[in-house]
Amino acid sequence: MSDEPDLVAAAKVVDAFAGAHLTSRISALESGFAGRRGSDVARLLGEQIVTHELLAAAKVLKKAAGQIHVVIHTVGILLCLPDLLDADERVESLSLGAGNTGRAFDLETNLRVAEFKFINWQGGSETIRQNSLFKDLFLLAEAPTPKRKCLYVLETEHPLKFLQGGRALDSVMSRQPKLWARFCERFGVRFSTVGEYYAVEGSKVELVSIASLLGDRGSSVFVDSGREFDATQLDDR
Repeated sequence: MSDEPDLVAAAKVVDAFAGAHLTSRISALESGFAGRRGSDVARLLGEQIVTHELLAAAKVLKKAAGQIHVVIHTVGILLCLPDLLDADERVESLSLGAGNTGRAFDLETNLRVAEFKFINWQGGSETIRQNSLFKDLFLLAEAPTPKRKCLYVLETEHPLKFLQGGRALDSVMSRQPKLWARFCERFGVRFSTVGEYYAVEGSKVELVSIASLLGDRGSSVFVDSGREFDATQLDDR
């Protein structure tokens, strides 16, 4: 049986340590340990609830947090389906989890192929999100199918700003050499920026906001999204 605490117990241990303001807590620890002798440190650790139990609890929460992105992707897509699909539209395949599932897209029906991005863009430098978005757009645009090609995003303002902007394509695909090679084979040096490519090829893909499909409760989940998540670590399709 594992010595690690369960998720609820781990959350309580970490919450007891972090309090309402983790940054302030860390600052207090930095000040509290400054100038202390080695003989004082062990006692001070106990007083501040810095224990091996705390470290184990943090590990449990880190593991769970790594799975949350997959849960959001899975549940988000499924909740969109009732309002997204036409009455006579039939689901042919779904790719809901992480990694290369052997399926080309998150959703394929008899009428459309689609990718989903459940990201709350912050409007700053978001290179990882941009890279992942462009990859999905390009693969949809290049898909040899007469079906509708849809890229569903939480909102379209920031994605469109990127897609119509001047970021260099070699920068966007610098961490995806296979994708860059495929792009160069297809277009050569015809395009140098994302905006140049999107102006010509972007009409092949519908960029659609899914906020209305999720409703107020669903959309609010993403309002406080924090640091960027590198989707390419999960999906090498």
